[in-house]
Amino acid sequence: MKVAVVGATGLVGTKMLQVLAERNFPVTELIPVASERSVGKEIDFKGKKYKVVSMQDAIAAKPSVALFSAGGSTSLEWAPKFAEAGITVIDNSSAWRMDPEKKLVVPEVNADALTANDKIIANPNCSTIQMVVALNPLHKKYKVNRLVVSTYQSVTGTGVKAVTQLMNERKNEETEMAYKYPIDLNVIPQIDVFLDNGYTKEEMKMVNETKKIMRDDNIRVTSTTVRIPVMGGHSESVNVEFENEFELDEVKQLLEESPGIQVQDDPSQQIYPMPLWAHEKDDVFVGRLRRDETQPKTLNMWIVSDNLRKGAATNAIQIAEYLMSKNMLNL
Repeated sequence: MKVAVVGATGLVGTKMLQVLAERNFPVTELIPVASERSVGKEIDFKGKKYKVVSMQDAIAAKPSVALFSAGGSTSLEWAPKFAEAGITVIDNSSAWRMDPEKKLVVPEVNADALTANDKIIANPNCSTIQMVVALNPLHKKYKVNRLVVSTYQSVTGTGVKAVTQLMNERKNEETEMAYKYPIDLNVIPQIDVFLDNGYTKEEMKMVNETKKIMRDDNIRVTSTTVRIPVMGGHSESVNVEFENEFELDEVKQLLEESPGIQVQDDPSQQIYPMPLWAHEKDDVFVGRLRRDETQPKTLNMWIVSDNLRKGAATNAIQIAEYLMSKNMLNL
C-alpha cells in the first residue's frame, strides 16, 4: 500500500501523516509530496525519514492512493494527472466538491456512494463535515427541512500564518497578518471572500455541500461563518427545523448510538462540547440539545470538532479506509 501525501509539509498534510500513523493505516511506502522548494527535505513518519518528492516523481511511483492537501489550483492541475495514472485521489481542497461528476464524501453519511471508478473524491469543508455527521441520524428519522448555522471557527482553519499571527499578537509582537484585522481578543465575521449575494464563500460552501452530501436538495440552509481566536476546533450553533415531531430523549439516544458522535450534554454539571475537549480527537461532539420554543419541530444544538482531524485529515483517511475495506484501491 503506497500512499502519497500531497502538501505533506502543511498544517493539514502534517496532520494526515499523524493520523495515518495513529490509525495504523497499512502504509508500506510513504511518498511525501510538496512544492518544488520543499523537494529534498526530509520528514519523519513512524520513526523513518522520507524525502519530499515532486509531483511527477510521485505519479511515477504509482501509489494506491494520494491524499491531497495543497490548495485548489494545485488540485485542479494535478489530481486529474494522478487519476489518469490509476491513482485514487482524495482531495481536501474545494476544487472538486461541487463538480457533479465527483463524489463529496463523509463516510458516516454517504460512503455507500463510492465505487472503484471514483478516482477523484472530494473531502468536504471542515465546518460542513462536523455538521452533517451530527445531523445525518436525525435527518433519517425526522427529515431536516431547514438549518440556521452560525460557526465559531479556529484559526488553524486558515493555516500556519494565522496561528503565528494569533500567537504573536498574544505576546504583543510585530507579526505578518493572515487576516486584515487582529484576531486575538477579536471576532472576525468573515471567512473567505464575499460573493455577490453578500454571503462569504465559506457560508455558501456550507449551504451547497450539505445538500450534496445528504442527498437532499430540499434542505434549506442559511449560514454565518465566523473566525475566533481559538486553536482546538470549530464550534457551531445549529438551529434545525424538522418535518416530523421529535422527542429530546430520542434525539439524544439516536446521537449516542451513531458512529463518530459523542454526546456531551449535562447542563446540571455544565458539561457541553468545547474546542478544548475536541482538540486531537476524531469524534464530533454534540450538546446543548434543547427545543426552539419559538416554533414547532425545531431543535437547537451545539456541535464541536477538531477541524484539522475530522474536519480534514481524519475524514480523508476514513475515506481511504472505506475504499480499502471494499477492495476499491489499486494495490
